[in-house]
Amino acid sequence: MPPVPNARDHDPGASDDRGADGEAGGRLAITRLTFADLPQVLAIERRSYPAPWSLAMFVLETAKAGGLSIAGRAPTRTLSPPDLATPRPSGEVGERPDPDELVGYAIVSRYDDAYHLMNICTEPNRRREGIARELLEHAIAEAGGPDARITLEVRPSNEGARELYASLGFLAVGRRRRYYRDDGEDALIMWRTAATLDGRTDDIPGAEGPVPGRSARGVGSGGPVPPDAPLHGTRSAAR
Repeated sequence: MPPVPNARDHDPGASDDRGADGEAGGRLAITRLTFADLPQVLAIERRSYPAPWSLAMFVLETAKAGGLSIAGRAPTRTLSPPDLATPRPSGEVGERPDPDELVGYAIVSRYDDAYHLMNICTEPNRRREGIARELLEHAIAEAGGPDARITLEVRPSNEGARELYASLGFLAVGRRRRYYRDDGEDALIMWRTAATLDGRTDDIPGAEGPVPGRSARGVGSGGPVPPDAPLHGTRSAAR
C-alpha cells in the first residue's frame, strides 16, 4: 500500500454534506471508477488537498481486485439563456444537464472479509448536496448491505464526518494515538458491521466498544486494523 500524502484532512468524510433539506436530489449517477476518469479525479483531488494523491496511487487502487472504486456524476449547474416566454423569479437561473460531470469519488479497498474506506472526495463546488452520503450508501450496498464489514479512520475533531458515519451505522471502537503525521492528532477507528447496526461490537475482534455517555476522546487505544492499512490516515474532502 503506498504511503498517504501528508495532508490536513486524511480521514474519509470531512462532514455530513447534505443540503438544507438533507437530500442530494436523487440525480447522482454512480458508476465504476475507470482509468479514463482519472484526469477528472486528479483535478478534484488537487483542488481539495494540499498534498493530493498521485496518479500512480489512484491507478494502483483502481486496479486492485475486489475493491470498490466508484464515481458519482450529476448534472452541471450552469447558467442557461433566459426563456423570454417563461418569466422567472428574480435571481433564478436555469440548469443545463450534463450527465458526464464527475462530482465525487470513493476508493474502498478489500482486506480478507472486510473493506477499508481509503479516500472519499467531492468536487469543492458541489459540496453540501449529499454526494458523499450517496457514495457511501452505494459502497455499503455493494459491500454486502446489512452484512457489510467496513472500517475507516477519522479525526476526533471531525465532528461532521463522525455524525455522518454514525447515521450510517458506524461505531467508534478504538483509537490510534498520534495517527496523523501533520499535527499528531489521534484517529478514531470506526466500523460498520451487522453488530454495530444494533449498537454492539461483538463481531469486531479486538474492539473495545463504544462507551455510552463518553466523548470520542474517551475511546481507548486498541481496536482492529486491516493488515496493510496506511500508517497515517486516509483521505477525505466531502463537505
